[in-house]
Amino acid sequence: MSQSPEVAAAEAKARSSSFYAGMRVLPQAERSAMFAIYAFCRAVDDIADEQGIDPDIRRRDLDAWRADVADLYAGGAGGRTAFLKPAVEGFSLRQADFLAVIDGMQMDVDADIRAPALATLDLYCDRVASAVGRLSVRVFGMEDAPGEALAFHLGRGLQLTNIIRDIDEDAGIGRLYLAREWLDDAGIAGDDPAAVVADPRVDAAARCGAALAHEHYAAADRVMAARPKGRLIAPRLMSGVYGAILKRMEQEGWAPPRHRVKLGKGELLAIVARRLVFSR
Repeated sequence: MSQSPEVAAAEAKARSSSFYAGMRVLPQAERSAMFAIYAFCRAVDDIADEQGIDPDIRRRDLDAWRADVADLYAGGAGGRTAFLKPAVEGFSLRQADFLAVIDGMQMDVDADIRAPALATLDLYCDRVASAVGRLSVRVFGMEDAPGEALAFHLGRGLQLTNIIRDIDEDAGIGRLYLAREWLDDAGIAGDDPAAVVADPRVDAAARCGAALAHEHYAAADRVMAARPKGRLIAPRLMSGVYGAILKRMEQEGWAPPRHRVKLGKGELLAIVARRLVFSR
């Protein structure tokens, strides 16, 4: 089965990522659909993260993607989103979820996020992660209720893990996704990203995020433990891999200086083996 250039490029780019471990075990049609979703997310994320580009230009770029999504769902060629057509038609993917992802990226364009209120952070996680989950669970063949629950919790768990893993990289571009409430609990009053990540008390704030991520992973695992209909191996692997990264970060802590936590190939293979044993 041939892939579009966009899907093939997305798969090649993802090979070195933790995301790939969960995708490579899927059948071809599902794997291609997932990498189509991934390609879309990377494209709009690149717009959000472009440094030195006028925000108005980036907003227009995101609006152009919205227009292409609308055209695709109206039966048109879809412009830049044409590569999504097989996935959209094959798995009944919803337009609203693609638009939610774009809305999440626009939150980064409209203003560099710095110490958002927890409710704002949750909205951001829903748009940039759980919306992707809502697309994914349809590819996995899940029914609506368990699929929505899994997307809600696993998406938030994964995004929170990324947030506390990437605090230095985000600070480097003027962003700070740690919730205001976590910083207050840690005794950090400011929201300057460079100052916050250099403060040893950031460890306590990051641990608040880790605790919330654990709650979401546990809830996601409960959904999967009930053995709902669908191909659950991919989300099981994602939960296992990112949950292990989270635990490693907790062991090492977030007090400066830090390094980006990664799992070795042997650790990844062990997680894959364990999750395969307990999958359907």
